[in-house]
Amino acid sequence: MSTITAATPTKGVAWAGSLVGINNPDNKLGYRDTSKRFKSSHDDVDPSSLLPSSLVVQFENREGAQLASTMDVPIGSSIDNLADLVDLLKMTPADKKTPYTFFAKVLDPDTQLTEEIEIPSTGTLSSFLLDHSTISTETILTLLYQPLSIFRVRPISRCTDTLPGHTDAILHVSYSPNGRQLASGGGDTTVRFWDVHTHLPKFTGKGHKNHVLCVSWSPCGTHFASGDFNGKVIIWDPENLKMKGGHRVGIKAHSKWITSMAWQPLHLSTTPVCELLVTASKDALLKLWNVRTQSCLVTMSGHLESIECVKWGAHDLIYSASRDRTIKVWNAKEKGKLCRTLVGHAHRVNTLALNTEYVTRTGPYDHNGKFNNKDDTDTAARSAALAKYQKFCATLNPVELLVSGSDDQTLHLWTPTTKKQPLKRMTGHQQPINHLSYSPDGRYVASASFDKQIKLWNGSTGEYLLSCVGHVGAVYQVSWSPDSRYLVSASKDSTAKLWEVDKETIGRQKRIGARETLP
Repeated sequence: MSTITAATPTKGVAWAGSLVGINNPDNKLGYRDTSKRFKSSHDDVDPSSLLPSSLVVQFENREGAQLASTMDVPIGSSIDNLADLVDLLKMTPADKKTPYTFFAKVLDPDTQLTEEIEIPSTGTLSSFLLDHSTISTETILTLLYQPLSIFRVRPISRCTDTLPGHTDAILHVSYSPNGRQLASGGGDTTVRFWDVHTHLPKFTGKGHKNHVLCVSWSPCGTHFASGDFNGKVIIWDPENLKMKGGHRVGIKAHSKWITSMAWQPLHLSTTPVCELLVTASKDALLKLWNVRTQSCLVTMSGHLESIECVKWGAHDLIYSASRDRTIKVWNAKEKGKLCRTLVGHAHRVNTLALNTEYVTRTGPYDHNGKFNNKDDTDTAARSAALAKYQKFCATLNPVELLVSGSDDQTLHLWTPTTKKQPLKRMTGHQQPINHLSYSPDGRYVASASFDKQIKLWNGSTGEYLLSCVGHVGAVYQVSWSPDSRYLVSASKDSTAKLWEVDKETIGRQKRIGARETLP
């Protein structure tokens, strides 16, 4: 109990309060403690009873198109109730119902900016409102609906087979867009193609004279490119199992080793199949190639040091990340003209990821490796790829977003088609970032770092979500399952780990352990 002493030199003190009464915890004088008899009225009230019975909402898709007019929905509606309502408004047949996730558009009182907050799948509107007391129940609440994958990938639990053949370290593996073939390249200077169903080798490509450092499938699946330490690029025909270019054994593309390659998305191609490939190198140059004629169309210079990563976006823009701490944006339509330079990192930029990457990389193929079109011609493939991309924009995210990872231990989120400034600087890792990957639906970003952790971020806002802990060595790479529910990581500790990413975990936990460890 505190005391107050006189400011003038006196010999007395006074207690800050009476010696008797209900506020004195040591009261032994027989006064009744009325606080035990009459509790505050708020202590007995269920907070949910203070909410109205219904809420006025407006459904919108990612493009901002409103679904019907505003309507009253019960305050206790769950995510399943809201999904059923959306299907009803869209007149979706009962046998084709789609699962959805919902985001509430909320005005931040501090920044006066609108942010999107995901409603937990296990919660209701009432629980969401109680968790976010700043949301008014007297105004219209805008709910963004986003479809989820209707298929589910079976989680990995054990090794099903071993594919022997390489005689040195395997540096890269990559699935074909339809998922039927697997290609690998490594230190033994060969490129090997494997049948996914039989687990048997189909073809061993020989032509490189040094380590194969990077490989890349064209979105149409008719071309495969491999780049090596000598700066040579070889284009392969995976259907006929041979090298393309006739008597020419590859292209001497760069004076130093190839660091990264990217194909033009199929829906942007002016030909029935993908023919344009961009290569990046230690020599700080980007080169645009026509793989049919094996000729260089454009050389793009501007970086001061080695280019570490290159991506070809869905808007025909090429993004390159360099050791000179910058990211450059090039317009492929205008012969590689430099559009803008993105500056913000304090150290070399190692990796890039696009939210449109999965839909452009898989071209016209769905999760079953099939066209949506009945006609299986090349023209049908291009039109199917365009329809697939347009559907992605309409239902998931119409804005192309780019995330960069650097040795400065940070990530930056950009809207590179329009702005030079980052939307958000994402911090949390304690060591350099090795690899980034957007989930196929664009909702999450996974980052792998030398600090032995994988971190998950909101793919639209850059908000930190959780950390995946369990590796005892640096994490080199991460990869998502096509349904965006599982994540696999590869580490220096000689293990791969499987992580389950579900909506119940995100928002409730900040650290999760691996579902499986694959030694």
